[in-house]
Amino acid sequence: MSTHIVEGRFAGARVIVTGAGSGIGKATATRLLAEGATVIGTDISVQRLTELASELGSDRLLTVAGDISDETVVAEVVQIADGEITSLANVAGIMDDFLPPAEVEDALWDRVLRVNLTAVMRLTRAVLPGMLERGAGTIVNVSSEAGLRGSAAGAAYTASKHAVIGLTRSTAFFYGPRGVRCNAVAPGATITNIQAEFRSPYSTERMGPYLQTNVPQPASAEELAAAIAWLLSDDSSNVNGAILPSDNGWSVI
Repeated sequence: MSTHIVEGRFAGARVIVTGAGSGIGKATATRLLAEGATVIGTDISVQRLTELASELGSDRLLTVAGDISDETVVAEVVQIADGEITSLANVAGIMDDFLPPAEVEDALWDRVLRVNLTAVMRLTRAVLPGMLERGAGTIVNVSSEAGLRGSAAGAAYTASKHAVIGLTRSTAFFYGPRGVRCNAVAPGATITNIQAEFRSPYSTERMGPYLQTNVPQPASAEELAAAIAWLLSDDSSNVNGAILPSDNGWSVI
């Protein structure tokens, strides 16, 4: 499905997009550039960022490679932005092999929570002072269908995406009156490069039939980018603390 580019909608804006090297993050960075923003794109992969910069060929794309849950990388992102950050799109995330609670390994739990939640908190914390000083800013976090239910992923991913919704609502409550809006999108099945393999026979038995029966047609990354761009823009000026399912109706099943 094609989405309509709103030319000039982000003219003069400086937007951080995490996970910009692929999937929803890449589609979001591409769309924001097309709509006039300067984009500070981050990704764990140097190669993906290099390919993105070559593909887009824009001097309004700045890139930072590294683990965005690392405070030194967060500081580098803010430094490279070199000016006011008007918006933040926390897109980067990883899956958890659909492991149920009894089978979760500590290392996997820690990594999923660090990337999917701690990184979101740290970047949010880093950009808020400037936004609050100006009395304006928008933040969009990417949660998931797994943030709305317990049957869409493993325990670690599900917990992390529920927590992203809590952080989104808390940020909206605290800073909405001071001009900073924070919302989240909750994607369902989406065509990206995130690996999602079943590593648990019990999970395959318990969750597999449900997913095969109930998951609607996957969305494109561009469709998710359209929702993220809308929430970042002034077009959604009266929306704060909202969790927007972008899941082809999965959330009502």
